[in-house]
Amino acid sequence: MELFEMCPVCRRSSDVRSQRIGTFLRLEQFCNHCQYTRKWSSQPIIGSTPAGNLQLSAAVYLSGESFFRFEKICTSMNLQLFKYDTFRRHARLYIEPAVVYKWKHWQNEILHNLSEKEKVIVGGDMRADSPGHSAKFGSYTMMELDTNIVVDIQLVQSNEVGGSYHMEKEGLQRSVALLKDYGVRLECIVTDRHPQIQKYLRECNITQFYGVWHLEKGITKKLDNIAKSKECEKIRKWMRSIKNHIYWTAASSSTAQERVAKWTSILNHVRDIHTHEDTNFPSCLHDQRQSRDCNKWLVAETPAFYKLQKVLNNKRILKDVMKLSPHHQTSNWESFHSVIQRFAPKNVVFPFLGMLCRLYLAAFHYNENAGRPQVTSTTEEPLYRVSFPKAKRGQCTVKPVKTPPTFRYLDDLQDLIIHKVFENPTPYMDEVLKIPIPPDLCAGYERPDKEELISRIVSRFNQAQV
Repeated sequence: MELFEMCPVCRRSSDVRSQRIGTFLRLEQFCNHCQYTRKWSSQPIIGSTPAGNLQLSAAVYLSGESFFRFEKICTSMNLQLFKYDTFRRHARLYIEPAVVYKWKHWQNEILHNLSEKEKVIVGGDMRADSPGHSAKFGSYTMMELDTNIVVDIQLVQSNEVGGSYHMEKEGLQRSVALLKDYGVRLECIVTDRHPQIQKYLRECNITQFYGVWHLEKGITKKLDNIAKSKECEKIRKWMRSIKNHIYWTAASSSTAQERVAKWTSILNHVRDIHTHEDTNFPSCLHDQRQSRDCNKWLVAETPAFYKLQKVLNNKRILKDVMKLSPHHQTSNWESFHSVIQRFAPKNVVFPFLGMLCRLYLAAFHYNENAGRPQVTSTTEEPLYRVSFPKAKRGQCTVKPVKTPPTFRYLDDLQDLIIHKVFENPTPYMDEVLKIPIPPDLCAGYERPDKEELISRIVSRFNQAQV
């Protein structure tokens, strides 16, 4: 402002008028003595919208940031910012249509490429926006497992299917129907052990495998509870071996009968017996060696062995072992779900379209960075870092150090918003209008009168006697 207070011609004070629109500032200087005038703008104007405001809205939205948290940062630094209504208008008219348009066109291209393959292996899993059966949204992710690329995301609202329990099946049905429409031929699908999913895929004659992690997690919880009793403390010594045995069984077996034979052999192994009656796996493959801890072996007809046998030989467990996935696992889905947490955290409520667009953004980010190479040292040796995961309970692991992530999708979306969607939003809005958006959960209830509700307010500590 001091630069405009003095007239650059006659060096006298001049009048300055300012106009602010969000982050945009315009100044008009007029000198009453020599009639000198000039105008200055802090950023260009596109139509009637300041370009900086639109770019800032797009940057906040596309990076998965919350507008209210960004607003707090600006307030603490005394930086001018536009209102939330302006941010929502930019999102509704330009940003969300651009995200939907780019996802649909990218998905159309990738599914056409998959339809040219002879057989495709996919995996599916659902993420709910809250634990238990109180979730509002369930996002079902379909991933092509040979390349670890997210090819489809279906967002299901609980009132569409009559409850949170049924959202996963509905999401799978929509994804499978989409793949069939494009002519994608499925060799098999890897999922969790959801009963509705099992029945649906069995009726559709689609080969199904289970992710090993889901089975390992369930068995580990049961064994951990058993090992807490004093008479079953020996089981804790075998916990890690049993976990490894689950993964080895899945990876080294070619038939369902071989998987069961290798899985049940652990009950002989824990008793120091390494030959088995099942011809599919007659003996252990490890070398015969003397154990340093002779007290770790279990004895038949003891409570510890009986409870271990009851868990591992459970009929449902044996049935699920037959369907363990030999090659592809669910670790990639868990990685993608952690990416979703950055764009759509579970403690924030989003509308249906906002949630869907943030899922698409998470998929863009994951697909671009899923195959990052490992960093190497100056001597071309791969680098690793030591990690102490909470689930390991003090045990450390090593993880490869990957190259920094890239964000090319952000540049593409910014260019699409500024140079195309803003100039003519109609064709991009048409893609949004094709999305069937369900009504809000509260739409099925009668809305009471607000004044009547206010009159009913009574403090728990100041109630009238009944």
